[in-house]
Amino acid sequence: MAVMPLPPRVRRSVTLLGVSAGLVGAFAAGTAFTGSDDPGADARSGPPPRSGTGPSPVAFADSGLSLAESCDDLLDWYVARGIDRVGPWGWDHGYGHGDVVMSMEDAGSADLAVPSTASGADTSAQRSTAKAPGLLPSTSRVTSDDSGTNVQELGVDEPDVVKTDGRTLFRVEGGDLTTYDVTGTDVVRLGSADLVDLRDGELLLSGDTVVAIGTSTVGQDEYDGRGQTRVIVLDVSDPSAPTVEHTYLYSSATLEARLHGDTVRLVTQAGLPDLDFQEAGRRDERETERENREIVRESTIDDWLPTVSTDGGEPERLVACEDVAIPTDGDSLGTIAVVGFGADEPDDRSVSGLAVDTQLAYLSTDQLYLATSAWSTGGCWDVCPMDSITPRWFPGGGSDDGVSHLYAFDLDGRATTYAASGEVDGTIRDRWAMDEADGVLRVAVGPTGRTGNFNSVVTFRQDGNDLVEAGRVDKLGVNEQIQSMRWFDGLAIMVTFRQVDPLYAIDLTDPDRPRLMGQLKIPGFSAYLHPLGQHRLLGLGEGPAPDGRGWGAQAGLFNVTDLTDPRRLDVVSYGRNSYALATQDPRQLTWLPDQRAVLTVVSTYRRGGQVGLVSVLSLGDGRLANRTVEVEYGSDVSAVRLVPLPDGRVVLVTGGDAEFFDL
Repeated sequence: MAVMPLPPRVRRSVTLLGVSAGLVGAFAAGTAFTGSDDPGADARSGPPPRSGTGPSPVAFADSGLSLAESCDDLLDWYVARGIDRVGPWGWDHGYGHGDVVMSMEDAGSADLAVPSTASGADTSAQRSTAKAPGLLPSTSRVTSDDSGTNVQELGVDEPDVVKTDGRTLFRVEGGDLTTYDVTGTDVVRLGSADLVDLRDGELLLSGDTVVAIGTSTVGQDEYDGRGQTRVIVLDVSDPSAPTVEHTYLYSSATLEARLHGDTVRLVTQAGLPDLDFQEAGRRDERETERENREIVRESTIDDWLPTVSTDGGEPERLVACEDVAIPTDGDSLGTIAVVGFGADEPDDRSVSGLAVDTQLAYLSTDQLYLATSAWSTGGCWDVCPMDSITPRWFPGGGSDDGVSHLYAFDLDGRATTYAASGEVDGTIRDRWAMDEADGVLRVAVGPTGRTGNFNSVVTFRQDGNDLVEAGRVDKLGVNEQIQSMRWFDGLAIMVTFRQVDPLYAIDLTDPDRPRLMGQLKIPGFSAYLHPLGQHRLLGLGEGPAPDGRGWGAQAGLFNVTDLTDPRRLDVVSYGRNSYALATQDPRQLTWLPDQRAVLTVVSTYRRGGQVGLVSVLSLGDGRLANRTVEVEYGSDVSAVRLVPLPDGRVVLVTGGDAEFFDL
């Protein structure tokens, strides 16, 4: 069990604990923020008006959590809310099992149970490590993790289909874990192990242990809408003969998985329980609804809480009732379980719960933020690019009252303890829209019915026991939708889109008074941003094809030396019906700072078939030189990875092979 800050039988409000990170430095080396005090017609700095006639505050306080006193107490809470969610056709009046309110990630991902950086990557955000004031954040913040994966947070590894320790490469190949020796002149296959009953598997690597995480249908006669997580722990001390040590089956779906040090942390979500509801059909709907409400009243706590089984044994309750926090606000209903365990000690688990349903989770080295996002009023206004193949989703995951709920947790080793909760007007598109630095939470929000038709950056501070708004910038991208976010120590870069690509540079050196520094408007948009050294930024997204016929993928090189006047130096267009896959999955981009090169996967269609290209973008004299290499076809294009090794070489992993890539 988790080390909880409160005795389990004492029900108290859980208040904010401090969060830590560095908030120093600016984006450009030796460049102070010297823009005008006037943030411009499209942005407003400082606290919002507090008069009764002014706009409602962006953030709210007094949205606390309390721990359940007992299983009866927790069940009563679930049932009271569940009755309001059931109708004559089941949950939410028959519009589907589970919580019908879906996040952007629900709508945009075919398989939400797979822990993946692809989840929510439309709004990409990565933050650099803190440096001395006035210095550019280190580019090491945005290179690949030691395991070879392009990650969101330095030192916090994320699951991927391939991992390396510099000597051995581990990959998921079909239903197997396959190992390769990468120390010689060729990539040599060593051995494999059967990943029994694991679907859509991805890997974490810690020393001589591989943790494979995916989905499973074991024990399910039919899909009940809640999903399951399969975890397989393997000993890879002998890479030629990897051995399965333990298997675990969680009855909840994994939203995110991370590795920090030797600690694996799973954030799992169990939606509404699969109860034996009646369906109205030709029966009286009011009578059927009364019967279904009675079924909810007769449910047990085991219907609501997730379970875990070890090595094929009987399922056990995953989280204790007294370790489940109950929110006082919000209408989301489900159970989040945060599981922490040592990679080499998977049976020694720390588990904490939260009685909400969400798809939004952001993790740093010592913080976890969950968010239930309101429905968006956003989308494409006026003219949308008809040839664009990037989906335009309406975010959700929370309620339709225009308010998003935030929940903060402190992470200490394997333990997770509740820290805070709060609210914000607007919609949070995905986990990349959240960030924390030096005790300040920064959130990018889009429009809802409680806001204007624009986007905002909002900062939060601790004030006693409350998480309160510290500052904000509004009217970013009026009538436009956020496409990407990038957070730095004292800076945020936002890209929105309607017909052109406004790139906004937002000064966050004083979180209480964030301000717009400068903006750039060009055709197309960048859905993923990646810093390239001290003064350069790469934007991957979509734009007009060179021949003017339709849209396709493009890569833009930006100069951000002067934040009041960002400029695009060069652009590479990949042609009509092409798509830069890193805009959905940042793991398909590799930045090689020593070679001053970016490797990224581009999908295109030729003669009706999908072709995967590796685009080698070389930087020099403010220009992008591009070389493309055809590497894969069909559905295997999404499995392409370019894995950097410590000696500077790169392994190309395709659907059925692994070999060194010629740079």
